Amino acid sequence: MKKTKEFLLKLYHFSGTWTGTIVIVLFLIFFVAQSFVIPSGSMKRTLLIGDFLFAKKFSYGIPTPHLPWLEIPIVPDFDGDGHLFGGERPKREDIVIFRYPQNEKVHYVKRCVAVGGDEILYVENRLLIHFHEGDEYIKSNYPSNKILKLNDKLWVVNPYQAKYPGIQYKPEGESSIFEILLNYVLYNKDIDMHPVFVHGLDAPAYKLEQKPVNALYKKVEEDHFYMIGDNRDNSNDSRFWGSVPYRLVVGKPWAIYFSVEHRSYDEVLKGEGFGGIGRDHARLGEVCGKIELDSKECEALWNKERFSIRWGRIGRNIDTLQFEKPIE
Repeated sequence: MKKTKEFLLKLYHFSGTWTGTIVIVLFLIFFVAQSFVIPSGSMKRTLLIGDFLFAKKFSYGIPTPHLPWLEIPIVPDFDGDGHLFGGERPKREDIVIFRYPQNEKVHYVKRCVAVGGDEILYVENRLLIHFHEGDEYIKSNYPSNKILKLNDKLWVVNPYQAKYPGIQYKPEGESSIFEILLNYVLYNKDIDMHPVFVHGLDAPAYKLEQKPVNALYKKVEEDHFYMIGDNRDNSNDSRFWGSVPYRLVVGKPWAIYFSVEHRSYDEVLKGEGFGGIGRDHARLGEVCGKIELDSKECEALWNKERFSIRWGRIGRNIDTLQFEKPIE
């Protein structure tokens, strides 16, 4: 008992030193929770640009520790799965933080819409999924008005949209993501989904290399996860660069500890990259009302709004926030 008290006393004194503080902070970052900031609008309405959140690092096992900011692994990846200790895999509907497959030093946050073995058809404003558990599973878990039979399989149409109010199809650019993906194929740019023509699917047909196309198709690889932003028409996600392997899964968003509107007027008016992703005319319209968005008057109103704190989001738990009507 005396030795235990002496050990605890030494531990207490150690925690009060600079070295002790750094060790404790790194332990928490490596194994318990880490801070992230939402940098893009791909999850807009569910998670907003400028949301600062804590992520649970233990939701899907313990990922291999990396030095913060430098993102250098401090121990080898012994099992080749990106984790010191493996754990549960992301489930459909989970919001997941993961490393971007094309640059593993960058973290992304999206919703897992499909897991290994699932098949996806993507058309304008619709995400259709054939779950790998089969037709009986689909009939048991989804209402008949959300089920289509195509190619002798059952497909669920937009299976998550009614459950999570933040999911939306509202392009901010000139084109929807579906049109952008088709243009990528047309100009021989790589995307993850394959253009197909599905008989019986109520969707407009396009011509690609003289062949009709009315959908984009993907079957998710085993132990991979298809990650798509809730802001479906303004999200750079798995539809472009592919499924996320388990080894890149980091954790799960936990709670928002701070939230601030920091975007510039040009960012919300024009966006950047393909299709103007990042623009947010809906939010700009809320601030400027009937004033022309592309005007000095609107710019002045936005600049007054900029750097405002979203008090209604601070302290919110993501698991409950995602079910509510979005607030800014």
